Amino acid sequence: MAKKWYVVHTYASQEFKVKEAIEKMTADAGLEEKVGQILIPTQKTFHIRDGKKIEREKKLFNSYVIIEAELTPRLYTLIRNVPGVTNFLGTGKKPQPLDKVEVNRLLGIADRDKDSEKNINLIPGDMVKITGGPFNDFEGVIDKISEDKKKLTVKVTVFGRITPVEVRSDQVEIM
Repeated sequence: MAKKWYVVHTYASQEFKVKEAIEKMTADAGLEEKVGQILIPTQKTFHIRDGKKIEREKKLFNSYVIIEAELTPRLYTLIRNVPGVTNFLGTGKKPQPLDKVEVNRLLGIADRDKDSEKNINLIPGDMVKITGGPFNDFEGVIDKISEDKKKLTVKVTVFGRITPVEVRSDQVEIM
């Protein structure tokens, strides 16, 4: 029997505890070869607080853990009895494995840095609004874009003068 991907529903904010408990309980029961990866898809987000850039991991799917497993009746019962697990996703009482397309999409989401993809189509001359940093809510025109497309030089009007400002590409939105 090959390993397939399943979705386990958990109580709110219990995803990491459930993941650790599944890893520990399967090891204690000698079933670790039946379990592959256990994922909690997250995404890096950045916030500016008190002038400092703070990086956070944001869960993409609250209350869900994605598990790759060869789901035998014994393993199914063990996972269902993990504290914090409410059920497997599926029809009736039978867990439904994810399609390959869904798995590839989930794995892609888990690995992708959203902010770098968001503004990939920016070009010099675009009107943008700055959404982060000290020039938050200023509007301007893109003058230059770095080769890696992560930094922009935006011309904004400050006190009646046009001033070039350097910002990250995730700190602007196209108007």
